[in-house]
Amino acid sequence: MSNWAAIPSPNLSAVSIGPLTLHFYALCIIAGIVIAVRVGDKRFVNRGGDLGDVATVAFWSVPAGIIGGRIYHVITSWGTFSSPLDAIAIWRGGLGIWGAISLGTVGAWVGFRSLLKSKPQLPTFGVFLDALAPGVLLAQAVGRWGNWFNIELFGKPLNAPWALQVPIASRPNGYAAFTTFHPTFLYESLWCVAVAILLIMADKAGFFGRAKAGTLFIAYVALYTLGRGLIEVLRIDSSAHVLGMRLNFWSSLVIFVGFSAWFVARKVSQKR
Repeated sequence: MSNWAAIPSPNLSAVSIGPLTLHFYALCIIAGIVIAVRVGDKRFVNRGGDLGDVATVAFWSVPAGIIGGRIYHVITSWGTFSSPLDAIAIWRGGLGIWGAISLGTVGAWVGFRSLLKSKPQLPTFGVFLDALAPGVLLAQAVGRWGNWFNIELFGKPLNAPWALQVPIASRPNGYAAFTTFHPTFLYESLWCVAVAILLIMADKAGFFGRAKAGTLFIAYVALYTLGRGLIEVLRIDSSAHVLGMRLNFWSSLVIFVGFSAWFVARKVSQKR
């Protein structure tokens, strides 16, 4: 395969400033969190919330989401760790989105309930989730670039102008002869941005106007898992397999079907 990748792999994944080491993966996650809070805060204010409410809830949801994401990754990729201490090396990458969303939502619910004690006039938690969804998608889009810095989560070999050049040391077993691969991190980043824009436009057009609070968040999960499931077919990094397919593919499929059915049921109820 010819080496004509348009996307080179970075030479550095971290930079040291004195005794402090800054990992680009972590910086991408932090940048994503800032974006999610800013976008979510603005949208929640437009729905009757107060400026700063999303940041307050984030003190609960963000740590919970990171812990949940790491737990999911460790459970589904335990065989890839050389020692138990590697399980906490989050700066090397490895946050399972399903665990992050699940436990992060639980953390948001706890934080929101705590906030309601001092602000009982706030809208419902469903309204809060609807306000937050597009910003979370943008955060995921930015966070995926952390995988580029770590040279990980790329897909099958690809010979195209947008292919990712991967150094031999980062290629999985059996792929040493290939130099360029599907940049699946980029695919997912672009998908997240596209879904975020679609949800914002649909929201402004009044598509969710009469729907029960939380419907936009349900649409976010359904649409994200649709793209993620297709991307999982391309990925070649180590993962548990069930019936010949990656576990994350089946997770995406099950969640997509469940949340799509939930969304349709709500829209039918809205029409009635």
